[in-house]
Amino acid sequence: MKKDIPNLKVEDLAIAVVPRNGEELWDTYILNLRDDRISDVLINSHGYGKINGSDYKTTTLRHFFEEIGPLQIKQIEPIQTKLFQLTNEYWVSFRYDGYMYDKKYVFVKGSIDQIHFTPIPFLDRRGVMIR
Repeated sequence: MKKDIPNLKVEDLAIAVVPRNGEELWDTYILNLRDDRISDVLINSHGYGKINGSDYKTTTLRHFFEEIGPLQIKQIEPIQTKLFQLTNEYWVSFRYDGYMYDKKYVFVKGSIDQIHFTPIPFLDRRGVMIR
């Protein structure tokens, strides 16, 4: 029955977009802010939206990490600054404590900008982060 399915909420996991020094490429990271490891981490990423009235959709990329240790960060992929004109979505699923979890992290158009910078844990750099 539906009442028997646990409603598990993703906590202590973040996606960050961080600029490289003086380059048009930025890097995306997944941060495990838990004191425990997570496993079988699958990340689907893609961008979509309109630029100058035309519809755009990027290729869906998939990344897999067998394990991300406690308080650890992993680089997902580089992203070009011209894609910040689109909505960029990262759908993360993983296994923890015998259950599967998933969460969608959405950077809406224009949100990846220096005005939204925050310190990124483990990197000693600043970027845009969604928890």
